[in-house]
Amino acid sequence: MRVLLTGHKGYIGSVGGAMLREADHDVVGLDTGLFEGCDFGDPAQPLPEVRKDIRDVVLLDLKGFDAVIHLAALSNDPLGNLNGNLTYDINHHASVKIAELAKQAGVKRYVFASSCSTYGAAGDDFLDETASLNPVTAYGESKVFVEHDVKKLADDNFSPTFMRNATAYGVSPRLRLDVVLNDFVAAAVTTGRIFIKSDGTPWRPIVHIRDIMGAAIATLSAPKEKIHNEVFNVGSKAENYRISELAEIVREVTGAKIEYDPNGGPDKRCYRVTCDKIERVLGWRPNWTARKGAEELYETYRKYNLTDEQRSRYMRIATIQRRLKDGELDSSLYWTSQTVGA
Repeated sequence: MRVLLTGHKGYIGSVGGAMLREADHDVVGLDTGLFEGCDFGDPAQPLPEVRKDIRDVVLLDLKGFDAVIHLAALSNDPLGNLNGNLTYDINHHASVKIAELAKQAGVKRYVFASSCSTYGAAGDDFLDETASLNPVTAYGESKVFVEHDVKKLADDNFSPTFMRNATAYGVSPRLRLDVVLNDFVAAAVTTGRIFIKSDGTPWRPIVHIRDIMGAAIATLSAPKEKIHNEVFNVGSKAENYRISELAEIVREVTGAKIEYDPNGGPDKRCYRVTCDKIERVLGWRPNWTARKGAEELYETYRKYNLTDEQRSRYMRIATIQRRLKDGELDSSLYWTSQTVGA
């Protein structure tokens, strides 16, 4: 297929382009480049690309594609909370608009990177795709709204699929340290301690970014009736962990000490999921585990000499705040004229 990959310069997208090519797809990227300079390790494989904010996508940008894999978004809760209205403009309205334009342009498949954060405050029970959604952040709500609105667009010629990804981890050319396993290993390597801000009890399902892309790619080759307007939890039932359990895995891999914030309490974001549906319907299962991922991160951080001073570079909220302060971005997170002309 000819695939448009939005967010191809982001944390997941920068490994996704190469994976799509390995699966014999013709891929074009679309990204505004908010996180240029947040590079780590080996560079991403370059792609033909459109440099554009997803809010500015027009019909012509979607012409000639068979599928869209839509990753681009303000990518986590702290960034989403920076400005709630922007989160809804970018993560919700722009995502629905791209689906509408894709349908008009004759694109057959639209794969949306949703999130298990849509389950929000859910407690200890295992949740499948039929469970109630209870998001507790603007980021989680925006994903729920896209699923609701884009489902209405499905017809004989347009098949959306919604991938509720577990919390991501893994090495990327556009590294993120604002996801739990990546951050724990980075702290272990650079400070010798793993600092837990909560009481360690919240549940998180986690999944490697290469598995996230592998699942998305699996939908492209699946028969239409298996993916048409379907929702899939992406991960593994075995890969649900309490935060304290993830810290213990990292301690075993790195030898670092675990410390708790004395003021840390339970995090209201607490959920664990079952992923039986994606294995049953698509025959897909992840290749990575938390321990294997922690080992990969540990080896890579040491190989490229990650330091404590560098860590803020890989925190998305810190990068955005710095660019706002320096005048590179305006309050709507568009590049300023002085930046574009530089």
